[in-house]
Amino acid sequence: MTFDTPLVRSSLDEVADEAKDWRRTIHQYPELLFDLPKTAALVTEKLTEFGCDEIVGGIAKSGVVAVINGTKGRGRTIALRCDMDALPMAEQTNLQHASKVENMMHACGHDGHTAMLLATAKQLSANRDFAGKVVLIFQPAEEGGAGARVMIEEGVLERFGIDEVYGMHNQPGLDIGSFAIRSGPMMAAGDRFVVTINGKGGHAAYPHLSHDPVLAGAQVIVALQAIASRFTNPFDPVVVSVTYLEGGNPGALNVIPAAIRIGGTIRTMQTATREMVEQHFREVVANTARSFGSQAEIDWRPGYPVTVNDPVKARAAAKAATFAAGADNVDTDWPPTMGSEDFSYMLDKRPGAMIWLGNGNSADLHSPAYDFNDDAIVHGVRYWLTLVDQRLNDSAGE
Repeated sequence: MTFDTPLVRSSLDEVADEAKDWRRTIHQYPELLFDLPKTAALVTEKLTEFGCDEIVGGIAKSGVVAVINGTKGRGRTIALRCDMDALPMAEQTNLQHASKVENMMHACGHDGHTAMLLATAKQLSANRDFAGKVVLIFQPAEEGGAGARVMIEEGVLERFGIDEVYGMHNQPGLDIGSFAIRSGPMMAAGDRFVVTINGKGGHAAYPHLSHDPVLAGAQVIVALQAIASRFTNPFDPVVVSVTYLEGGNPGALNVIPAAIRIGGTIRTMQTATREMVEQHFREVVANTARSFGSQAEIDWRPGYPVTVNDPVKARAAAKAATFAAGADNVDTDWPPTMGSEDFSYMLDKRPGAMIWLGNGNSADLHSPAYDFNDDAIVHGVRYWLTLVDQRLNDSAGE
């Protein structure tokens, strides 16, 4: 498979133009979590039209998996994964292809990810000059539903005999046509918590007759910052953010409430650190609340694990990106991000790598002003095709 001929460049430009239309259709009709009937139907329709060897729907409710066999006999089985779901937020782009669904929008570019993988499926179905097979995973519920974990639990890795798995996500601020990757931890684990602090309510004029949970909660919030500043190595990133505080009644400002709630997130980059931080969190919260005569109920909500790129597969991904985009357009030491990604579950089970694709000077991810940049599509498809070519036409080496 050669990508530097006029014929192939023309073909890629043509399929990228088609993918732009698919992307904008998906963008106009966003769907959430596992409930993606329109998106899954469009994906299935296109994969069928392309002539994929096997198409299976209904995995994790609305996930779709397609298989494309090479013509060079046996070899590796590699999986390419995209996410399909949108976010529960109102779009503020005023674009012609803006969301037509109230309080739902594709604010993270999953519409673009889906369109690029569909375009890749079309190209691979028409040009199967490789050994082994490619498994295309169209995943639901990345935005908080752990769709990757559910697909794994339903046997997607074993059922399709997947040896390696690769992901790609757009990155605002990274130039169009550029890629970024790193070996090892790339994205953080993101755990959440809600703490209820139970004290003893009473009259604000007689605080000594109460056990004020507001005061206890304030001290807990301050004490939690010591986890990152005093309990962990400063070279091991940890972020503790209290983002929610509820208690009392603005109509009764002379009343000390009986209970308050605080909530937030904790981000870590190492599995061992994650476990240690949870232990310290529980101790700090319980002991601080107790010192003010209150009791803490901790609702710990484990989030996605650390996204860890396999060193060998990260090099393979960087090699493919370098071939597709040129060495000057590939950063192989991109700083880790404290955001989270459920592709981490797949990387925990199979070697592989996640790579960033430049989205140009766009609004940030999860912003109501965000839109996936269609100019990135051809570069993403070229990367996928190059990765397949290199991984499945050199089965003996890395």
